[in-house]
Amino acid sequence: MTDAQDALTRAHRDEWARVVATLAKRFGNLDTAEEAAAEAFATAAERWPAEGAPPNPGGWLTTTATRKAIDRLRRESSRDERHREAQLVYDAEPEPLGAIDDDRLRLIFICCHPALAMDARVALTLRMVGGLSVPEIARAFLVQDTTMGARITRAKAKITAARVPYRVPGAEDLPGRVAGVLAVLFLIYNEGYLASGSDSEPVREELTGEAIRLARLLHHLLPDDGEVTGMLALMLLTDARRSARVSSAGELVPLAEQDRGQWDAELIAEGHTLVRERLASGVPPGRYQLLAAINAVHTDGDATDWAQVVALYDHLVRLDGSPIVRLNRAVAVGERDGPAPGLALMDWLAPALQGYHAYHAARAQLLRRLGRAADAREAYTAAIALTQNTAELAFLTRQSESLPAE
Repeated sequence: MTDAQDALTRAHRDEWARVVATLAKRFGNLDTAEEAAAEAFATAAERWPAEGAPPNPGGWLTTTATRKAIDRLRRESSRDERHREAQLVYDAEPEPLGAIDDDRLRLIFICCHPALAMDARVALTLRMVGGLSVPEIARAFLVQDTTMGARITRAKAKITAARVPYRVPGAEDLPGRVAGVLAVLFLIYNEGYLASGSDSEPVREELTGEAIRLARLLHHLLPDDGEVTGMLALMLLTDARRSARVSSAGELVPLAEQDRGQWDAELIAEGHTLVRERLASGVPPGRYQLLAAINAVHTDGDATDWAQVVALYDHLVRLDGSPIVRLNRAVAVGERDGPAPGLALMDWLAPALQGYHAYHAARAQLLRRLGRAADAREAYTAAIALTQNTAELAFLTRQSESLPAE
């Protein structure tokens, strides 16, 4: 038995009752306390043997179980409320099931109505069905909370004024709505992949798991849609790295430093199969297929082929020239060609991304490699000020503190 396994065995024996009692007292519900404690111990059983036991196992378990309980209660309290709100907004009872045989996926298709502009329908659906808060949605769109709140309110008002029906789309309607549905699932997954708030686990597995479940259903429903296939592959290849992305100390682990032995080989194989399937079709790839292909390169072999990644981003920029895509391409250029060319591309994006923490974090890493400690420290400070995710904060803080003194 390893030290980590021994620590887990002792913790289960010594800490289970205490953790359950603490959570039951805080949340007033024994079932919630026991379920959250079970999830925390399951997470420990997954992480500790690979990463080592934390210095304070009991404290780690209590903190993790508390976060699990909060996530569970938030999810359960918001789901029914959001579904009722959707019916009130559309002001009608839904028609029969139609082509979609899953309650949540069906509701997402209903809310992604083409009468609304794409950004509005995605934001409204995330709020009413996806379980995301207005601040979380605002951070996904890189806008202020008040701006996003007003956008959602206007979308509801438009639905009411235009008397848009709360109607389940038929099979013939699905292709016209699938782009919005994919955007919703992508943003739900992203919020789970690296939570934007400070009051939850840094990785919200309930969101990533639900997004993958819905993506699988969507792929079954539309097996010939290349972007649906690409979305599923992208989620699988990203989720395959989940166990290696946060250390036992609760710090984000960058791709280059992750233990690839911890990656999920089955998910990687499935994702690669889907990517190859789309390449073999001969149809020009869309946005999600290109993102999936980039992640296939990251998970192929012992190191990332950055030349391939840059080439794929060159294709992606032609489809989606957004600042975030260009930022990710600049990161790849910095890996392929060195920090100076990457930094030059990033600096060109400054006006659009000043409020985006990942922009400052990426700049800080390149400035660090260039030996510009003072500038790197300034960039880390900007990134930290814009970050709430606890694992990212821990990583950025350590990186900043390890810079050489001026």
